[in-house]
This record gives sequence, structure tokens and C-alpha cells, in this order.
Amino acid sequence: MNSFLQDKDIKLRAPELEDLEAMYRLENTTDLWQYANVTGPYSRYALKRFIEQSQNDLFSDLQLRLMIEIAAKEVVGIIDLFNYDSFNRRAEIGIIVEATRRRQGIGRTALTLLTDYAFRRLAVHQLYAYIDRTNTACLSLFVSCGYRECACLKDWMRAHEGGFRDASMLRLISSLP
Repeated sequence: MNSFLQDKDIKLRAPELEDLEAMYRLENTTDLWQYANVTGPYSRYALKRFIEQSQNDLFSDLQLRLMIEIAAKEVVGIIDLFNYDSFNRRAEIGIIVEATRRRQGIGRTALTLLTDYAFRRLAVHQLYAYIDRTNTACLSLFVSCGYRECACLKDWMRAHEGGFRDASMLRLISSLP
């Protein structure tokens, strides 16, 4: 296993068919849809096809999805690089951690591991995230990992309850050439 993608407590790894139920549960957590561009539930069939067909290679798929696994071999989240732009060497980053596992440092470790991997191994120059400004826990997570707000986007995200909410665009630029 690549040491970039693990520490003593957390491992980031490619999705396996055995992860289907965990992916189904995490992707279909409806109260989180308000923070993403999700318009409906994912089927097990669609997620199974994703696992089977993905090369899980940022350069060929233009995304990289990794399962967040704790030492007990339990999947507790998903972290992604997506919207990869090879010319400008930038990618969007997103993360979801099980509600019962939040505020335990898991998200911070996973975000740090993937950020380091993207910069050092994949030669990504810039990572960014659009975060609903009402999602203070997520904003705090990214800021604690060195990401900084570079824009406030007015009425950027359609609110679950109607209307629109502002989003912060946070980014982190690699110091590597």
C-alpha cells in the first residue's frame, strides 16, 4: 500500500465490490444532498457498475474515488478528486464521513492524506472545493487543512428548503513545482 494513502489509523483505498452497501448508504444520505449537486438517489446497480468500470485513475477517469477505512477495517467515508483539468492541473475535492464518525479527526486525516497524494504523486497544482456557507463543520475542516477561501459565490447552491445559499470556494495551491 502506498504510504501516501495511509497513516496508523486511516487508509484511503480504491472501492471494492464489498463496499457496495457502504457506498449506497453514504451516497444516499439525503440530508447531505443539500451540500452537493445530487438530484436523486443512486441505485445499487449504478454504484456496482461504477466500481466495476472505473479505472480509479485520475488521468483516465478524470476522477479518483477512495474509500476511507479505519484500522478496524470499517469503511466510514468516501473522499474524491473530480472535475480534473489536466491542462491546468487542478481538481475539485469532496468528502463525506459517516455522521457517527465525525469530529474524531477522520475527515482531517483523510483530507490531508489525499491532498498530499494529489500534490506529491499526481502532480496536481491546485485543489478546490465549493462549500455551502452554512456547512460550518466542512468549512472548518478544509481551513484546518490549509485551504483558504478565494471567493464567496452568491446564490451558488440551491437550498434544500427552497431558495439559494451562498458558497465559499476554498483552494489550496501546491508549493511543489
